Amino acid sequence: MRMSASLNPGLPLGQEDVETVTILNSDTVNSQFTNHSSYHHYPTAREYEPAGLTFLMMTSAITWIMLPGVGFFYSGMARSKSALSLLMLCLWSAAIVSIQWYLIGFTLCLSNTGGKLIGNLDHLLMREIGDRPSFTHDQVPLLLASVWYSLFAAITPTVFLGAIAERARFFPTVIFIFLWSTFVFDFLCYWTWNKNGWSFLLGSLDFGGGTPVHLSSGAAALAFSYMVGKREDTSEKPPQNMSNVYLGTSFIWCGWLVANAGSGLYPHIRAVNVFVTTNLAASMGGITWGIIDYIRHGQKWSPLGFCAGVICGLVCITPASGYVTPSSSLFFGFAGAICCNFAMSSKKLLHVDDAFDVFSCHGVGAIVGNLLTGVFAQRKVAAVDGQHIQGGWLDGHWAQIGYQAVDTAAGFAWSFFVTLLILFFINKFPGLHLRASPEDQEVGLDKVELGVGLYEHLNDLKPEIVSAIGTKTIHPNVIAISTIAENGHGPQHIIKNGHNGFIVDSGGGKEMADVETSDHI
Repeated sequence: MRMSASLNPGLPLGQEDVETVTILNSDTVNSQFTNHSSYHHYPTAREYEPAGLTFLMMTSAITWIMLPGVGFFYSGMARSKSALSLLMLCLWSAAIVSIQWYLIGFTLCLSNTGGKLIGNLDHLLMREIGDRPSFTHDQVPLLLASVWYSLFAAITPTVFLGAIAERARFFPTVIFIFLWSTFVFDFLCYWTWNKNGWSFLLGSLDFGGGTPVHLSSGAAALAFSYMVGKREDTSEKPPQNMSNVYLGTSFIWCGWLVANAGSGLYPHIRAVNVFVTTNLAASMGGITWGIIDYIRHGQKWSPLGFCAGVICGLVCITPASGYVTPSSSLFFGFAGAICCNFAMSSKKLLHVDDAFDVFSCHGVGAIVGNLLTGVFAQRKVAAVDGQHIQGGWLDGHWAQIGYQAVDTAAGFAWSFFVTLLILFFINKFPGLHLRASPEDQEVGLDKVELGVGLYEHLNDLKPEIVSAIGTKTIHPNVIAISTIAENGHGPQHIIKNGHNGFIVDSGGGKEMADVETSDHI
């Protein structure tokens, strides 16, 4: 028998009113408390292991950093005049999908009495949850599991934002995120992870979200790119802020390790294996892509190429991370990077302006990962925490790749065509046209839609820098200004640091100025 005191709000923790003391797990209750007029009966709460609760709460918190990670990654690649809108859309996705999850997403994905296609409305507004356990693990409360799955729901829409950068309007995109989460993600999540979903019953394997997260966002990116049209300026330009790309990749890599490892919802040895397989695939993906770019593009070790390879390795291993050995995971990173790298040319064949190659990385990467899962999945890996699967080709289960192909084809088709349908109706609604005007694209979506730019404090500096070329003046905010002769040699002049800034002396002559400030002019 264990004594427990329910808290009295009027007393500090540890000083509870003795009148509320009850004896849990006992058939009898002391009558002197039972007859007391201030005594209330409360239902006994189900007990969960603190280690399991702490594990999932911490993994949920760390996984959240993928949201700003995606924002930093995309904002670094976008033109500076439309970079802030991408950062903000990622946080808006977190907010919008959190509300959507509370309203209807939770019950559509996690209700345990739904049909094969989608859940029911038993838990609308997150009702009737209480302390019941998750359907995937009896030591995890359903409420905490819902927090975990809601993060996947929030992160997924941020992925396709990279495809529509620099020309999709802000508010229609926010509306689309809410509807897309309801009619695309929630359906694919239910098919894949709910015990009543048709794909789950079929026997397809997806540990971390290959279909509901990456395949769905890749297909949506392709559909959205078609519907919103090409940018006014589709010329290829280097990232405007490689530091943001690096920072975003770091956040994504870190969060992804935890996201995959936590997908089993409980801290056991299988989670450790998932952590290792995810990291090895990411590492191999970055190295493979880096070598490919070195060979194909002038023997330069591309920083952007390495970051892209890491992402593709992570995408490819995600569905298989809980079913394969560390040795197998290396092939996922290798194959994912190669396939995604050569898929980059697909947008030219498809005549679509996928700004940051979301379909090539996430769509193609998920297809490769899903199919390879059917080859490399092994019973012994899943059996570590008691899950029984038939395995893939390595275990002689030849039908598994067929299950994976059916799940992949259905998931891609559902996401692509439902996305087209949602966008069609949004675009027809007054005031919700998807595409920014050519004038707005020229000015930049940050100024037009947010009213502020990413480098607002430097906007007034640019005219001063331009007017200063060829003259001698002091500019307090300039980081560095050097001059380069037309023959390519330079710098030709020394820049001296004054009390209030740098003294710029071009010295006359026909020269071109190379101006460097914090907004990468």
